Amino acid sequence: MSMLGPADISALKQRGQRIAVVTAYDAPSARLADAAGVDIVLVGDSAAMTVFGYDSTTPITVDEMLLLSKAVRRGTTRALVVADMPFGSFQVSDEETVAHAIRFVKEASVDAVKVEGAGTRLRRVGYLIDAGISVMGHIGLTPQSVNLLGGYKPQGRTALKAQHLLDDARALERAGCFAIVLEAIPGPVAAAITRAVTIPTIGIGAGAQCDGQVLVWHDMLGLTSGHVPKFVKQYADLGRDTLKALEAYVADVRAGRFPEAQHTYSMPDDQRELFEAELMSFLDEKG
Repeated sequence: MSMLGPADISALKQRGQRIAVVTAYDAPSARLADAAGVDIVLVGDSAAMTVFGYDSTTPITVDEMLLLSKAVRRGTTRALVVADMPFGSFQVSDEETVAHAIRFVKEASVDAVKVEGAGTRLRRVGYLIDAGISVMGHIGLTPQSVNLLGGYKPQGRTALKAQHLLDDARALERAGCFAIVLEAIPGPVAAAITRAVTIPTIGIGAGAQCDGQVLVWHDMLGLTSGHVPKFVKQYADLGRDTLKALEAYVADVRAGRFPEAQHTYSMPDDQRELFEAELMSFLDEKG
């Protein structure tokens, strides 16, 4: 099965086929997502919280994101791989933005990068497109700007703010983005944006009318501790199952039940007898 490209993702919208997106941060997770038929694997800067244990997405670095992106790329054979541009990688200058994005393409072989926000970021998106790098946009609740937005709360809940989101989406399309993530915005607003643009919209907490949906790996599989956003559907409770498995392992080790014979390597009898004889001779000489 051939690898998907940005044009293939756009074609899915034209055919009316919903787009499945999931975050992943390592090769085994990416491999499972790929095998399940996921269309886009997003190496999200959410790894700052889910993998590295930070309280927000802002501390994660370009080098850390590159390490995760390389692992995810090695785990995929079909899905489009998109890497988040972390906080600080595209805020300083046009030149640094392009240089960081080029590293993701050259060193991690990602298919595209994702940039949060619009407005003043539109010029940066244009520079990336001019450099031949595919870009996914992201509007609504943009975690890198959560302090400016007043916290992790829905965006676009007034007519004026909803119109701003619509304008931002159209501007990102004009700038050349091949898709846009819509996060934590009212369903009617997301539906209007989806109708207004020709590129795919990927919703997360944005209702059922988006062209696709994305969920964070740890949230959907029950691996997140603490608060889980309202828009998450948990498809498994791997956190509970993993804890039970680890507790059983600890109990077996302490009780001497593990390892058993089937978990232990053997050796030919003649070699064992020779080893034991040599060991006995050594011990006799030592004693």
